[in-house]
Amino acid sequence: MAEVNLSDLEFSGRLDAEYYRPEHLRKEAILTERGGTPLSLLCDFLIGPFGSAFTVENYCDDPTYRYIRGKDVKAMAIEENDNVYMPKSDFERLSKYALKAGDVLVSVVGTLGNSALVEPHHVPAIFSCKSTALRTTSIDARYLIAYLNCKYGRDLLIRKERGAIQKGLNLDDLKSLQIFISSPKLQSAIANVHQLAGLEKHASKSALLRADSQLAKAMDLASWQALEPLSYVRRSSEAFTAERLDAEYFHPQKASALATLRAASDIAVGDLFSSVRKLWQPGEGLPADLVRNYDLNDALVPFLDGEKSPVARAEIASTKKLLQAGDLVVSRLRSYLREIAIVEASADYPMVASTEYIVLRPRGKIILPVEALLVYLRSRLPQILLKWSQDGSNHPRFDEKEILRMPIPRVLIDNPAPYVEAMQAMKSAKQRAAKLLNAAKRAVEIAIEDSEAAALAYLHQAAPPEH
Repeated sequence: MAEVNLSDLEFSGRLDAEYYRPEHLRKEAILTERGGTPLSLLCDFLIGPFGSAFTVENYCDDPTYRYIRGKDVKAMAIEENDNVYMPKSDFERLSKYALKAGDVLVSVVGTLGNSALVEPHHVPAIFSCKSTALRTTSIDARYLIAYLNCKYGRDLLIRKERGAIQKGLNLDDLKSLQIFISSPKLQSAIANVHQLAGLEKHASKSALLRADSQLAKAMDLASWQALEPLSYVRRSSEAFTAERLDAEYFHPQKASALATLRAASDIAVGDLFSSVRKLWQPGEGLPADLVRNYDLNDALVPFLDGEKSPVARAEIASTKKLLQAGDLVVSRLRSYLREIAIVEASADYPMVASTEYIVLRPRGKIILPVEALLVYLRSRLPQILLKWSQDGSNHPRFDEKEILRMPIPRVLIDNPAPYVEAMQAMKSAKQRAAKLLNAAKRAVEIAIEDSEAAALAYLHQAAPPEH
C-alpha cells in the first residue's frame, strides 16, 4: 500500500494505483536522490510511420532494405532470425524514418519497454510505429541500452504504460523517464562490455554457419541445383499413396532433393528417433505450480533455455507437450523459420511446449547426437523437403511423418563430431554473450545502489580485459 500527495497526482496526471506501487516509488526516489535526468535532455526522438504507410503485402525478398517490426525489438537485441524487407521505392518514400547505426529502438506498443541498439549491419532500415527511435546526443547509446534494460530503467519505463486493451507508451511519458547518468569512464566500460557481447553473438552464429557449410561439403552438394520447371506430372498412384492431392507436395525440387538424400542414405530419422507425444494438461495440478513454457519463437535460437522464467500453471490455457533435456523440438509451422532447438536441462521446474512442436527423442543407444541432427534438419535439402510438404494456407504445416521418414546421410552418422562441436561452440558463445549483457545491466544497478567504483570493480571481475 502506498500514499501519495494530491500534488503528485496532479503533476503526473495519473490516478491509477498501479502507477504508485511502493516498488516504483522506491526506485523513483533512489533515482531522484542520485540525480536522474529526463530522457528528453539526452536524445532526439523519431516516431515510426503509421501502420498504413507500409504493410505486410509490400514485403519483398531483396534483403537490401530491412523493415524492423515492433516484435523484432527484444530486450538488449534486435531479433535477426525472422527478418522482413521492403522494396527500394518504399524505403526512399519513407526515408525520413530511416534508422542510423547507434539509434536506440524502444517498443511502445504491444510488448512494452524492450529496447535494443541499431547496429551497422541492421541498416539501411525503416522501423514501424510500434517503436520509437532515440538518437542520443549526450549519452553513450550502449550505456543507455544497459540502463533501459536494468531493473531501474525497465521498471520505471513499464510503469508509464497507458491503456487497457491496447497498452502503449506515449512520447511525453518516454521523454520524462529519469535516466541515471554515470561518469564517461563507467559509460565507456559498459559500452565495451556490450560490444564484447555482440562479438560473442557473432561467433555463435558463425559456428552454426560453418557447420552447415561443412555438412554441404561432406555431402558433395556444391554443384547441386534445385529444379525450377514450369510444369510437371505425377501418377495418381503417387497421390493416393501420399494421401495428398496438392501439386506442391509433388514439386520436382522436393523429388530431386529426396532422390539425392536417398542415394546417400540407408536409414531414416524415425529409425533413430521416436516422436514423443506425452501431453501436459494445465488443469491436472495446483494452479500455483511453476513450469517453464516454451512457444515456437523460443526455438529461433537453437537451444530452449533451461533457465527461462517459469510461469504458474494457472497462466497456461492450453494443452502442451512435456519435454525432457536432450530432446530435439521441431516446429511444424513455417518451416522457413527453422524453429528447431535442443532442449536444455531444467534443474527445478518441468518443461512444456506448444503442441505444434514435433518432439524427437533418441531410441535407446544414441547413434546420432541431436546436435548433428539439428544441423542436418536446418540444412538446405531437408528444408526443401519440408517446404514442399506443408499443407494449409493461413498456417502451413507439415506432418511429423515427413520428418520421421526423412533419409539421414551416412556421412553424418559416420562422423557427427564436427557438428556436435560446432553446436557446443555456439552454445558457449551464446552463454558468454548473455553473461556479458547481464553484467552490463548489473553494473548500472551497482552504480546506482552503491558507487561507480564498485560498478567498475564488478565489471573488471565479470568481464576481465583479456576477454
